[in-house]
Amino acid sequence: MYRHFRTVATIGSRAARYSTQPIRDTRVSNLVPQFEVTKLENASDPAHLRVVHETLQAKGLVQLALRFDNDESTYLERLISNLSKIHGHGLPITHSAERGWFWDVRPAPSSFQSHGHQARSETMSKFDWHTDCSYEEFPPRYFALQVIQPDRCGGGTLSVLNVDQLLGLLSPFARKWLSSKEFKITVPPEFVKDAGKQHIPANLVAIKPNGECGSQLRFRDDITMPLTPNASKALNEFKRILYGEEAKQSTLHLKAESLPRGSIILMDNRRWLHSRNEVKDPNRHLRRVRWDARPFESCSA
Repeated sequence: MYRHFRTVATIGSRAARYSTQPIRDTRVSNLVPQFEVTKLENASDPAHLRVVHETLQAKGLVQLALRFDNDESTYLERLISNLSKIHGHGLPITHSAERGWFWDVRPAPSSFQSHGHQARSETMSKFDWHTDCSYEEFPPRYFALQVIQPDRCGGGTLSVLNVDQLLGLLSPFARKWLSSKEFKITVPPEFVKDAGKQHIPANLVAIKPNGECGSQLRFRDDITMPLTPNASKALNEFKRILYGEEAKQSTLHLKAESLPRGSIILMDNRRWLHSRNEVKDPNRHLRRVRWDARPFESCSA
């Protein structure tokens, strides 16, 4: 892999400094802005908060590099709390009736975090393309993953795919029917919050008019059922494109060397799909938080 030197913004308590480090390949560097975080207090620094907020708004992806140990995720908790106070982000959602803001993404062969059910994130198996919480009526706009322990055996690669690029490949027919509320999404048992709500009716796509950027997607194939023939046909077209060659060429793969220990990746959950290949290191450990839950709007194609 080609590695190069790039300028990385370092957000301090008073002003931004810069350091040059050999970190990532050219494609990752161009698509995923990265900022160094030198101390815990940066989570309360207005300049730091503004940079994170504005970059998330513009790009939908931000990588932060912690230069101090913080396995308790105190920095991330304070960052999101202050993004809420200063920039109007909604606070984190709970993962289930039994879990709070944070969820440990790591292999768990027998001890599960919620309802006695094993979540996909608690396995070592491949987790195909999805957006988080597609089964929520108000899915979170953002999520973050903090790397506590990367996969040291070559697995667990995080892959991301831009929604605008993907939806641009769809036919008008598919965009129309994916934007209709003709799908049923089942709530996975480990994430049930209300025993009386096992599924929701939903549209999968909310498209900005006139080709504007910022269209939204909610998707997880194994829990999504089309309710009409047209919805089924549109979903099949979407999946053909999602797993086709053009989408593969647009996919960005963030391997362990791109996300070492202390990395935090923040992502717009509606503007980027993500997936994970097979985990090979049983000690791989990420910590996840999701926040800013808002209605998933229905837009005309």
